[in-house]
Amino acid sequence: MSTRNLSGARVTVYCAGSARVAQDYVDGATELAQSLVDAGAVLVFGGGKTGLMGHIATEVIQRGGKASGVMPQFLKDIEMDHPLVDDFTFVQTMAERKAGLLAHTEGLIALPGGCGTLEELAEAITLKRLGQYLKPVVIVNQNGFYTDLLRQLKRMVDEEFMNPEHLDLWTVVDHPRDAVAAIASTPDLSPDVLHRAAVKA
Repeated sequence: MSTRNLSGARVTVYCAGSARVAQDYVDGATELAQSLVDAGAVLVFGGGKTGLMGHIATEVIQRGGKASGVMPQFLKDIEMDHPLVDDFTFVQTMAERKAGLLAHTEGLIALPGGCGTLEELAEAITLKRLGQYLKPVVIVNQNGFYTDLLRQLKRMVDEEFMNPEHLDLWTVVDHPRDAVAAIASTPDLSPDVLHRAAVKA
C-alpha cells in the first residue's frame, strides 16, 4: 500500500480544551504529538493553551516540531492563545476557524473531545460527503469514546439517510499512536465514490 509523505504537511487535530480529562487521554495526546514530530508533520489546531489542545501543541513544540494555531480574535482577547505557538491565524468567527483548520491540510484527526470537537468532526464529514474535503478523516476511538457516534452513523446508513459508500468517509483507529499512520496510508476520497452515492440518493 502506498503512503503519503507527511514531511512538512499540515495535519489538523481536533480535541478537547477541557483541563479535567482523564490521564489516559493526555497520555494519548502525547503519543500523537510524538508521531506528528516523527513524521515531520505540522500540527494544525485550535490554538488554545488548555486541555488536550494545549497539551499536544506543547508536546509537539518541545519535541522540536511545528504547530500552527487558528483562533477567533475574541478568544485571543481573553488570553486563551497558546504562549509557545508563534504561527497563528486569527479570525473573526468560529466558522472561519473551522474553515482555517481544514485549509491546505493533508488530513485531520479527531481525538476525544466535547461538543466543539463533535461539531468540527461532523462538519468535516459533511464537507467530505459533498466533495469539498477529500483528505483522510481519522476518528480516534480511544477507550471506546466514539463507539456510540459510530453506531449512530451506521444507523444513518442502515435507515437510508446516508448511502453505504459514505462509510468510507472516515477511518477509525483505537489509539492516538495509530492516527498519523492512518493519515499516511489512507488515500484521498475518489470523486467516483461520491458520484456512486449521489446516483443512489
